Amino acid sequence: MPNLNLDRLDHLVLTVRDVDQTCAFYRRVLGMEIETFGRDRTALRFGRHKINVEHADRPTPIHLCFITNAPLADWIEHLKGCGVALRDGPVKRSGAEGPIDSIYLDDPDQNSIEVSTYLAPSQGKL
Repeated sequence: MPNLNLDRLDHLVLTVRDVDQTCAFYRRVLGMEIETFGRDRTALRFGRHKINVEHADRPTPIHLCFITNAPLADWIEHLKGCGVALRDGPVKRSGAEGPIDSIYLDDPDQNSIEVSTYLAPSQGKL
């Protein structure tokens, strides 16, 4: 995935029905690395961040917002290539550090994933 590296988690144990399926999705679609640690525990790693992934018969959906430096148009094309439906966007939102443009998709457990870029200061505030 050229120039589609995630920078940081903006907004965490992720509970899922199928750890292997979830990890494969996050590796294929978002480029995360899969790590095994402790007593056969699994995590997703990107940049300096880690999301632990645990099995649950009834996972609780969450919302994750990731920041990228790549244009959202490139992400949209990448998602199409992965066969992943875009749920919404691009839309203007407010992130932890100011205005962002965002796209939305869902993982296999219906967790909401937001991929966002921060707007240049000249583009104003929301």
